[in-house]
Amino acid sequence: MVPLNSPLIHNEFFPGTAMGREGDISCPTAMELRAAHRAGLKTLLENHVPSAQLAADLLLMHVLDRDRGYIHAHPEVEISAEISERYFGLIAERTTGKPTQYITGHQEFWGLDFEVSSDVLIPRPETEHIVEAVIDLVRRQGMPIDARLRIADVGTGSGCIALALASEFPRAVIFGADVSRPALVVASRNAMRLHMPERVKFLESDLLARFLDADFLSSFDFVVSNPPYVAHSELDKVQREVRDFEPRLAWGDLKRGDEMYRRLFPQALQALKPGGYAVLEIGYNMRDTVLALLAEGWSDVEVRPDLAGIPRVIISRKPEQS
Repeated sequence: MVPLNSPLIHNEFFPGTAMGREGDISCPTAMELRAAHRAGLKTLLENHVPSAQLAADLLLMHVLDRDRGYIHAHPEVEISAEISERYFGLIAERTTGKPTQYITGHQEFWGLDFEVSSDVLIPRPETEHIVEAVIDLVRRQGMPIDARLRIADVGTGSGCIALALASEFPRAVIFGADVSRPALVVASRNAMRLHMPERVKFLESDLLARFLDADFLSSFDFVVSNPPYVAHSELDKVQREVRDFEPRLAWGDLKRGDEMYRRLFPQALQALKPGGYAVLEIGYNMRDTVLALLAEGWSDVEVRPDLAGIPRVIISRKPEQS
């Protein structure tokens, strides 16, 4: 955490603080919620923090343990000096580039509250399109919501995809695989927090390596994944929040951006039932590259855009046996 006497924090941003003789600021005093929020937002804007309004809201919600509605409905409420000090400390921490989600330890995904830490990638709204695609494909096949599906989530991270699918399919048998043991610990805690400890089995595995034996071959209805896809040559295009704080193992730094897809698709063909689907997130510029990898051995290939119109999810089907 950045200390309150950090040069990042200026007295003009914090009404209710006092300037010491040597230029340091003392602990903030009690102040109105609205004044604290404005001061925090100004600091974030001055430091060019992305989505500053959202960050200011979330950090204030976190220290107050209140929802956004309370913050905006009660601007005149006085918050204590201790709370305001905590808030400005978190604001200062956010100006270093540390993501808001790692500061609060939480991120919403599919309407569920997930614990996140620096051991896992922060779940992002666009990844929800994977969950949407699986639900759509199940309906398209005419299967009931309580079908006993078998699903493998590769690179499960926080467990967000696996647990979101578990919340939608009550009888599904779901496995969450990750090469990172610390990530699997976070995913397991999320399963406990969301009251689904028996719904997803988390396993340490390099992609689908643990699933390529007789017990698993040709047994899955779906293989889903948001794999790393940032090539080393593209690191300069990655946001500071991702590059400096999110686990490199989870998001990229590959020699080739298609490296994981090249390894995963052949494994998925072995793990899936005939007629089963692979549903994967792709990078904004990876559509044609990934489509080329699916030219042989797959059928019914489909690319779905996100809300911004960017190709985001690619669906491919293992052909039925003839």
